[in-house]
Amino acid sequence: MAVSDDDRSVELDEDFSVLPDQTSDDTDRGWGETPAPRRSRRELSPRDLDLLAERPPHWS
Repeated sequence: MAVSDDDRSVELDEDFSVLPDQTSDDTDRGWGETPAPRRSRRELSPRDLDLLAERPPHWS
């Protein structure tokens, strides 16, 4: 005898995460790349400083 979907009991566990917000391999880096070291503003070229000054506010 087949059981209809309405007759099935389903137990939902609140502690169970179906999908995490971000997986361990979900990064902005490419394959095999290491993160670039942070440089101080004194080490930046004049062009880099210009680009930072022109950066839109929503990129900060």
